[in-house]
Amino acid sequence: MGKPSAKAPASQEAQALASSSSSSAPVAAAANSTNSEESPPYANNVMRFFKSVGISDPNVDNYSSKDYYSNLLCDYLKTDTVSRGRVTCFATVGAPITNYFGGLHGGAVAAIAERVAIATAKTVWGEDKDIFLGELGISYLSAASKDAELIVDGSIVRSGRNITVVGVEFKMKKSGKLVYTCRATFYNSPVAKL
Repeated sequence: MGKPSAKAPASQEAQALASSSSSSAPVAAAANSTNSEESPPYANNVMRFFKSVGISDPNVDNYSSKDYYSNLLCDYLKTDTVSRGRVTCFATVGAPITNYFGGLHGGAVAAIAERVAIATAKTVWGEDKDIFLGELGISYLSAASKDAELIVDGSIVRSGRNITVVGVEFKMKKSGKLVYTCRATFYNSPVAKL
């Protein structure tokens, strides 16, 4: 006689899968409700959680608007200087853009880096040229804690006819310590020749 198999027969697996999916069907139905006027039953609990950790923000009501993350970041990113090939901004790490551990969220770093890089590229190419972001590479060297002030410095690394590379550095305002570094590559949208 052979050893008994630890694997359940296919019919038992199918029955177990069917029973588990039928027990979670009410949860899925509640999560996918299409009634836009009635909020899900857990919405109040989620909002209380956000308020308890200090992430209540009036901008959250506008989450469905176009270019929302710009509205979210506008209170925390201020322009200092703008010159040809260089943009310097100040960023403050506020509660809505922090992660679970109290540091600047990685997505917020990417959003700020993208905004500063676009502004830096526009100082060289001008407003009339259409550019698109081809690559954004970010190195997370250290953490910026809540209420920390950062200097965000964007500068042109290379600019040519069809490509521009922008470097963005995030430094602590008090110590000058480099916490994040980014490199963005932009491509010129070519005009179609007909």
